Amino acid sequence: MPTSTASQQLFMYSTVVSDVGTVRSNNQDSAFAGEHLIAICDGMGGHAGGDTASTIAIRSLAHIEQDNVDGDVQVISHMMATSVMAAHDAIVGKAKRERRLAGMGTTVTSVALVAGYWVLAHIGDSRAYLLHDGHLVRMTSDHSYVQHLIDTGRISEAEARNHPQRNVVMRVLGDFDIDSRPDIAIRKAHPGDRWLLCSDGLCGVLEDSTLEEVLSTCADQEECAQRLVSMALRAGSTDNVTAVIADATLALDADAFDLPHQTPLIGGAASASLETIADIVNEPVASAPPLREGKQSPAARAAALRSGKDPNEEPKQPEQRVAQPSSVREDNGDRVNTDTGEIPIVQKRNGRISADPNDPEVAKAIRNEHIEERKTKRSRKFRNRIITILIIILVLLGVAGVGVGTYRWSQTKYYIGDNNGKVAIFQGVPTSIFGAKLSHAVTDTNMKTSDLPPSWREQLDQGISFDTYGEAKSHTRLIKKQLNDAKRKQEAKQQEKAEAEQKAKDEAAAKQKQQEEAAKKAADQAAQTNKSGGDKS
Repeated sequence: MPTSTASQQLFMYSTVVSDVGTVRSNNQDSAFAGEHLIAICDGMGGHAGGDTASTIAIRSLAHIEQDNVDGDVQVISHMMATSVMAAHDAIVGKAKRERRLAGMGTTVTSVALVAGYWVLAHIGDSRAYLLHDGHLVRMTSDHSYVQHLIDTGRISEAEARNHPQRNVVMRVLGDFDIDSRPDIAIRKAHPGDRWLLCSDGLCGVLEDSTLEEVLSTCADQEECAQRLVSMALRAGSTDNVTAVIADATLALDADAFDLPHQTPLIGGAASASLETIADIVNEPVASAPPLREGKQSPAARAAALRSGKDPNEEPKQPEQRVAQPSSVREDNGDRVNTDTGEIPIVQKRNGRISADPNDPEVAKAIRNEHIEERKTKRSRKFRNRIITILIIILVLLGVAGVGVGTYRWSQTKYYIGDNNGKVAIFQGVPTSIFGAKLSHAVTDTNMKTSDLPPSWREQLDQGISFDTYGEAKSHTRLIKKQLNDAKRKQEAKQQEKAEAEQKAKDEAAAKQKQQEEAAKKAADQAAQTNKSGGDKS
């Protein structure tokens, strides 16, 4: 596992373009494009549910943009997993409180650049592609029904594009009783690496070869994202379409003052929460650039006609917006900031207005403002310190809770494995976390693993898992029965072989005896004949 000890000089530039498409009434995709984190979330669950779920997921991940600057790959990979699962809990909780949002959910595909490594978290059917040395590699596997059919060889990639159940997702965040743990992958980053994160509104209509060509030939990030979204809409995509593009660049001097920097961009439904996300990352954020063109497809024209609109009229796109964090918004409010050098205007007792700093009453007002400002700053620092401590405590509790929950869950499982050369039943799962085993032997059998066939030994090395101890115990009896049956068959074969060998020996001895008796009889007859001849003479 990579560590964070080595200082890396790779930086990331990213952008995002997200469009509602030609059919949907609202954009349920949400995206984040920053210097340290990129993410795409494709929401589902109706008009209000999908955009709410995807926005919650982006908010849950956004803090990684600020938190991964220390460069610990293991910490960030764990943080990404826990953030995704925290988003799942938040979505489920909100759906329970607001029943109109029941059934909402979202996919999550996110990538963080940490100390020269890419950390990828993925759940659902949004995709991540990596263009490395001119070759496009699909880095995620869809958690969908059609992907399961492809993996099991029941349909081809071409058949999957038009399969009637191509939109059925088997793993996703949300108000569903399914596994919410994301797939986590870590890969060495290289200068020139280019990522594409996209919703299925894009990759569902464009071939991988087309994606590779555009990503390879279009150097400008925004132009590349604009072109991909436009091409998907022209190809007839009926869904929201979102493309996040990120490039790794190598700074010549990592200690330079003017290091690569960009304002994080928020796309899709989450762009309605710019201020909230700005507070999370504690820096300005901006809404993603709108799609400039590309909706004049037959599907778009038909959709416009159905809704009573002019098919030749391009919809008005919203302008880009920038949001500052709360500390900046407070400083830009009505309260005077004495650091600017402004002098308060004081109305004296005699009614005269004065702004002379030498006036004792004005000087007193300035001192009072400075005192209030220091109090405000101290209060803000204290509040921020308390919030930071609480966040640290909550994160530690969350990590501990995940660890305890994972251990408790593991102890509800059983598996059959190899315990010092013998078949044994283990409580737990055949894996470990940070070197700590999540299983222990509870029952040994008298069966030696060396007596088992090679195929069985391979299964035991991996662990044969069961939900209950009874199922595991029953399976050990089955193994023992099959082993005994195999031994009896082997013994029967050996017995048959021994009997056959003995029979062959007996037959050979009988035959030899017959031959000897025949030879003796012939000799006696010859002797008798000779004797009879002598008597006659």
